[in-house]
Amino acid sequence: MKNEMHLQFSALSQNESFARVTVASFISQLDPTLDELTEIKTVVSEAVTNAIIHGYDNDPNGIVYISCSIENGVIDLTIKDEGIGINNLEEARQPLFTTKPELERSGMGFTIMENFMDEVEINTSASGTTVRLKKYILKSKALCN
Repeated sequence: MKNEMHLQFSALSQNESFARVTVASFISQLDPTLDELTEIKTVVSEAVTNAIIHGYDNDPNGIVYISCSIENGVIDLTIKDEGIGINNLEEARQPLFTTKPELERSGMGFTIMENFMDEVEINTSASGTTVRLKKYILKSKALCN
């Protein structure tokens, strides 16, 4: 059975923790390990922060959208903004690359997402960026096999 949730909120940095906790609460029904839960919370933080800082350039009038579905032990998570998009996606995916060095950004967001999730898909244009992430929860996979 598929279960899903949808969330939208203002592009304010204080909402990043709200997003992280909300997604973690939703996926807790799969009984993820502490490591799995931490990884998912981390990628939500990274994607939401990217949307706020890079997509909307800290404009609180922007809206961040999150969709999350769970089916057969697979978490399918989408984080979307309608900001300026990513000028050079391949460059942005390189470890340590940042367009905001003055903000002391680490440039590790996409690298973290790729290391913590099983699948990462990024679509970007001048009208926004969508990050789609998939994670296979080990306990659920064992139950399904």
